[in-house]
Amino acid sequence: MTKAIWYSIIGLAVLVVSSCSSPEQYELVVKGGRVMDPESGLDAVRNIGIRDGRIEAISNDWMNGDQEIDATGLIVSPGFIDLHAHGQLDEAYRLMVQDGVTSGFELEVGTADVAAWYDERTGGQAINYGVAIGHIPVRMQVMGDTGRFLPSGPGGSKKATLDQIFMMKSLLEEGLRQGAVAVGFGLAYTPAASTGEFESMLRIVADHGTTAHIHVRGGRKGVDEAIDGAAVTGASLHVVHANSSGGAFTSEFLQKIEMARTLGLDVTTEAYPYEAGMTVIESALFDDWESWDDDRFQIHQWAETGERLTRRSFARFRKQGGGVIIHSRTEEMTRTAIASPLTMIASDGLINDGRGHPRTSGTYAKVLGKYVREEGVLTLMEALRKMTIEPARRLESYVAVMKSKGRLEAGADADITIFDATTVIDRSTYVDPTIPSHGIEFVLVNGVLVVDAAELVSDANPGRAIKAL
Repeated sequence: MTKAIWYSIIGLAVLVVSSCSSPEQYELVVKGGRVMDPESGLDAVRNIGIRDGRIEAISNDWMNGDQEIDATGLIVSPGFIDLHAHGQLDEAYRLMVQDGVTSGFELEVGTADVAAWYDERTGGQAINYGVAIGHIPVRMQVMGDTGRFLPSGPGGSKKATLDQIFMMKSLLEEGLRQGAVAVGFGLAYTPAASTGEFESMLRIVADHGTTAHIHVRGGRKGVDEAIDGAAVTGASLHVVHANSSGGAFTSEFLQKIEMARTLGLDVTTEAYPYEAGMTVIESALFDDWESWDDDRFQIHQWAETGERLTRRSFARFRKQGGGVIIHSRTEEMTRTAIASPLTMIASDGLINDGRGHPRTSGTYAKVLGKYVREEGVLTLMEALRKMTIEPARRLESYVAVMKSKGRLEAGADADITIFDATTVIDRSTYVDPTIPSHGIEFVLVNGVLVVDAAELVSDANPGRAIKAL
């Protein structure tokens, strides 16, 4: 063997060893964070390699990235998934992502025109987004109700004819064909809708294999109506805001859902971590306001100004229309719902022109700061399960893309929230709901930084439409 050949062999061997030992190069690497994945149970310091908007590797091995995030001392979680968020506009999306949310859905009220709703958001948003075809807006359209968001006339108060019910069913079907991810219901806002009307819509849900997301009416009796409807039709059911609908009977409300699940029904629920709710003052929810005692008006706060209402101001604002915050529950009711293993976390948020409810910008940080760190109501992994994998699973049997969200694993979408568990907390208030949460350090949406070192990246719009197509 000549020296030239020998040196060539040595050189090749060195090249192979060098190639095998050099770290993989990724577009972005998250280094040294405590990676917590509720689906697999992983809870360990790891590095994450990201390429083309997806997670390619989670490993102890050293990685190089064109862009790198030092997550030392921070929690690295799947991005939070909010199944119940109103005000789906840029203003709200940017507050939501600073609270760790990477996918937000309008699944209670929904829309009457799914194609137009998605078209309005074409070009990218700060987070991923999706919508339900909604019984409320469809009923408003069929019944000729001109309310801006919720019924303020015949959409809520008038009984539908058989022909009108047929038209509603046709519109729901069309919405699902256009890619709606679920069907939304709000029987509390459509009191004239009969149980028969409701169940006829639920049959569409069952036939398509999607989910009904419902704001029940009448508290305990309302959850019975919803569960009975699911049992009769075979529809999958998601009951929104158990704490808001359950109120003083939240424990009993949750027990009814647990019993339905024990009987084999596909029923899930959610909660948000605030004692006050919010809705629009002109809705059918307040049709009996003139019979109230004077003291009852004081629990209502006008979102626009922060003032507490009187009989006179309530009447004036009801004619005008707009958002009203309702301080009607106790901390114990909220804690009961948040602590329950049945509930997911969802905000029910709404922000418009700087006015609304603090839950848009603070829901997830409040759970992590108050109910995990300060009070120990939940473990950190339990809270993350409620925020990530459980909402993903609620949708994924009908919406295929959700199988790649809500988890940290090779092949999953790189929707990732990185936060400081020792400091994370909400800061928004009922007077100023636009104050971003504290302690959410980095947020990736489809592999793109939207929150970088706790600062919003103002021109980042990597969010994509999520449809059931």
